[in-house]
Amino acid sequence: MSVTHLIESPTKADGAQLWRIARDSAKLDLNSPYAYMLWCRDFAGSSVVAREDGEAVGFVIAYRRPDDPATALVWQVAVDASQRGKGLAGALLDALYTRLVGEGVRYLETTITPDNEASIRLFTSFAKRWNAAVETSVLFGGEDFPEAGHLPEELYRIGPLTTRTDPGE
Repeated sequence: MSVTHLIESPTKADGAQLWRIARDSAKLDLNSPYAYMLWCRDFAGSSVVAREDGEAVGFVIAYRRPDDPATALVWQVAVDASQRGKGLAGALLDALYTRLVGEGVRYLETTITPDNEASIRLFTSFAKRWNAAVETSVLFGGEDFPEAGHLPEELYRIGPLTTRTDPGE
């Protein structure tokens, strides 16, 4: 599917809208509105937002790992309900990839709970599109979380990524 949204770096003014998109997803671990505003300010260079008619309709929040600047960790991916099923999440990841790989990032990481089939499909499809390997391991077991019943967070490490700019090249 063709996605024709404007995809660019978020601004701190986007934080409240990103929080609403995450909240309305009813699937993501929701952080405070303040956290989204800070992420939009502090991680704008490693994150992307999709806009339609000037409004944020999807985002990827990521950061470069301080201990490994060649690795970016994708914190959250969210798409407004009105935009789901149109390929926007994949387009956001592709846009992030093409920006960060030019800056020396060679690996994308994310954590996914085993029951989140949509995220597993999103990231494994991304890796396939860019011809990159995927390694998985448990980063945090369920017992590591303070709340009962939290599923393990599995680390998906994708790469090494190359400098090509189009999937399938």
